[in-house]
Amino acid sequence: MTEKIRIKDIAKRSGVSVGTVDRVLHDRPNVSKVAREKVEKALAEMNYQPNMYASALAYNKSYVFYLLLPKHESETYWEEIEEGAEKAMEARRDFHINIQFIYYERFDESSFIKQYTKCLDSNPDGVIVVPTELELTRKLTDQLHERNIPFVMLDSYMPDLKPLAFYGQDSFSSGYFAAKVLMMVAAKEKRIMLMKQTKNGKVVSKQQANREVGFRHYMRDHFPKVEIIGLELPLEGNKETYDVILEQFFTNQPKIHHCITFSSKAHLVGEFLLRTNRRDIQIMGYDMVEKNSACLREGSISFLIAQHAYQQGFYCVDTLFRAIVLKKEVSPVNYMPIELLMKENEQFYRRTQL
Repeated sequence: MTEKIRIKDIAKRSGVSVGTVDRVLHDRPNVSKVAREKVEKALAEMNYQPNMYASALAYNKSYVFYLLLPKHESETYWEEIEEGAEKAMEARRDFHINIQFIYYERFDESSFIKQYTKCLDSNPDGVIVVPTELELTRKLTDQLHERNIPFVMLDSYMPDLKPLAFYGQDSFSSGYFAAKVLMMVAAKEKRIMLMKQTKNGKVVSKQQANREVGFRHYMRDHFPKVEIIGLELPLEGNKETYDVILEQFFTNQPKIHHCITFSSKAHLVGEFLLRTNRRDIQIMGYDMVEKNSACLREGSISFLIAQHAYQQGFYCVDTLFRAIVLKKEVSPVNYMPIELLMKENEQFYRRTQL
């Protein structure tokens, strides 16, 4: 049947009252087994498809989703994640969706535990998790499973933890792609600088570490003689600190003309190159944050790889909404596109487009 099916049509076909049909449709108590079977048979025969949006609105329940992510500065991937999540909340305002952000310190186990405990104590309807190390994250996800709280993963995919869904790039492929693009313009170089932002000597993101694996895999197979020289910039540093480190590096490495970073902070190098008028050096990086975009237009950043952070934030919230509120099936693995941006096409890129 293609026409709209009314409750009274179902009641007539099943031979029960309208009230009984309503209770079956909304899974309410006080329905006999015989009556329920009659209604369910009528629904199947009529190919009834419930309007989940209308049902969810009629239920008039409020929902709280938590987004657990690392503390961060402005002009980062995480800031765009937050913007996308807030937009999804706004788009679902009629369904009383509320997003709570909660932050943990990278590489601080006690901080992660403290913050996820706060999240669990609030008994949320769903959680979006930016994972830390596998076994530490498992301590959280095991409790989420025990409490039947659905969760979505961002940044790093850990299938063993059995999330409802994952959103992010295929990190290995992304790093491999970055190396391939970079070497189209740096094929004759003998050295390339790899800039990392670190905290306590560690890269601040598992996703970035996985990109580096893909990058080095390509370089080993295709450009084994190119030397990759690492440069670490402390996460807690400032412009003056970075200027000293970068000045010393490029003074000591006058033959380096191409650099790469797997974070959203390529502008730290790009702005330094512009300030010191080093026009023969460029860096490649990730994410269309405004400072990166400005350096791309000025020529100190050669390429940016977009990973649609805004959309990831939006889709994570929307996935919880569809699974929890609308009771719909969702796709478990959702890899974001790997898009290459240059000076000539960055103005046409729409990071918020959905």
